[in-house]
Amino acid sequence: MSWHRTGPLGALVCAVLLAVATPSAFAEGGVAVVDLQGAVMQTEEGLKAQAQLKKLLDRRQIDLDAKQTSLAKTRADIERQSRILSRDALTRRMEWWQREMLTLQGSFVDYNKELEKRQTELTGPIIQRMIAIITKLARQNGYDLVIDKRAAPYSRSDLDLTDRVVQMYNAGDSG
Repeated sequence: MSWHRTGPLGALVCAVLLAVATPSAFAEGGVAVVDLQGAVMQTEEGLKAQAQLKKLLDRRQIDLDAKQTSLAKTRADIERQSRILSRDALTRRMEWWQREMLTLQGSFVDYNKELEKRQTELTGPIIQRMIAIITKLARQNGYDLVIDKRAAPYSRSDLDLTDRVVQMYNAGDSG
């Protein structure tokens, strides 16, 4: 599950921009990192959200697989009958099959959008609460900057707040 996607290049650019844009954060105060996505998946609510998303994924995948299998069989039938059917009949069947394939591809896209929306609905409140906890920890410990661990090509393990954030979250701290 990924509601925030950052590739290696994007992470590097983000880290460099932070270093350039906030030199005082490194000179005056502390910097910390947190694996926000990993932290969400370590909470009880995050695990419940993941289970709900898996159920939705499994149900949809079964439907999509069945449609895809049916269309594959239809395509095989069309190919077998290509010598028997008239050119017009063959053309009509192939056009129908192509329309159905486009519809199926649209279903895949719609399904992914639905899954992302549901993921945001389920994890959004968890992330908001985690950000409040991270803010609290940063203020208590004098951190001027806390960045997502995925945006940092390197960080010392003692700068990682992930475990503390998860513990506070699971203990009911709201930040």
